Amino acid sequence: MKPGVSPVRFFLTFLFILATLALVACQGASTATPTPAQAGAEAAPSGKWCSNVRIVFFPGGPQGGVFAVNVYNGARQAEADLGPKVDYVWSDWDPQKMIQQFTEAAATKPDGIAVMGHPGDEAFDPLIEDAISKGIIVTSQNTMLPKMEAKYASKGFGYVGQDLYGAGHALGAEAVKRFGLKAGDRAMVWGLLSQPARGERTKGVIDALKEAGLTVDYLEIDAATNKDPAAGTPTFTGYVSSHPDVKLVVTDHGGLTATMETYLKAAGKGPDDIIGIGFDLSPATVTAIRGGWTDLVIDQQPWLQGYLPILQICLTKVYGFSGLHIDTGGGFASKDNVELLAPLAEKNIR
Repeated sequence: MKPGVSPVRFFLTFLFILATLALVACQGASTATPTPAQAGAEAAPSGKWCSNVRIVFFPGGPQGGVFAVNVYNGARQAEADLGPKVDYVWSDWDPQKMIQQFTEAAATKPDGIAVMGHPGDEAFDPLIEDAISKGIIVTSQNTMLPKMEAKYASKGFGYVGQDLYGAGHALGAEAVKRFGLKAGDRAMVWGLLSQPARGERTKGVIDALKEAGLTVDYLEIDAATNKDPAAGTPTFTGYVSSHPDVKLVVTDHGGLTATMETYLKAAGKGPDDIIGIGFDLSPATVTAIRGGWTDLVIDQQPWLQGYLPILQICLTKVYGFSGLHIDTGGGFASKDNVELLAPLAEKNIR
């Protein structure tokens, strides 16, 4: 009791608080008709408040592939936690396949679809517009679809992933600073400029290196290597053979980054001969970092890119929440800190 407050006044205040709490409790237990959102939540068994929702989810790559498996694991955890029925569609990182699969998924009339934005706004927008007009919630992960997000945020269209250009630029700039690269040094960037949205990350890397005065050789990741990184080994060895002065190799693809040790060994190089940097942790990339084959990786936390889009669709369907734009971060992994991340990376969570 504060000094100066009489016992009678304190007691009356206490009784008023008790009466208010009792009134609130009675109102909460009333038989008033609940809103649809409340009814859906109360009907869900075992706290699975999203159990009446059906979702189609795109992990992006081949089933079990690097990065895609982390996205899938995140989505599966959200499915287990929240209770929706989720169908998974694997696309081999092929934008044309994503377009076809989206059309097929929308025809089944799910409550929501979580897409990889690789095809870009121009190719994807008409299909997404049609799906949303039919009451399907659409959201994206990994690669932004800015026009659709701006237009349909109020209907649950959000984004989970990195600012792609910013992430690429950050990796390139960090490599220049960390490894003392200077004007005139040669770098090879192996990326996906041909994909209008996804290619922004590759563009960011190239811009950062060119701003530092490096000579940049660009190689496009072909369809076969995009699907199966080992298929790119001849491309890598051929490049290194014809450019023996290359100091830096950037692989703008989690699968290719995980194959860096294989590429370098095939080219007859040791762990200290070429600086290797790229994107996304995986068990193979952790091993390569430990062995010195990979020197720097930016971690975009793909597990979150699986979990959070499922949560987004559930929040929109059950409670009417609008789209959320979530940056999954861009921390760097190297020999300095890999042991902190390794246990989770080896479980395909980080």
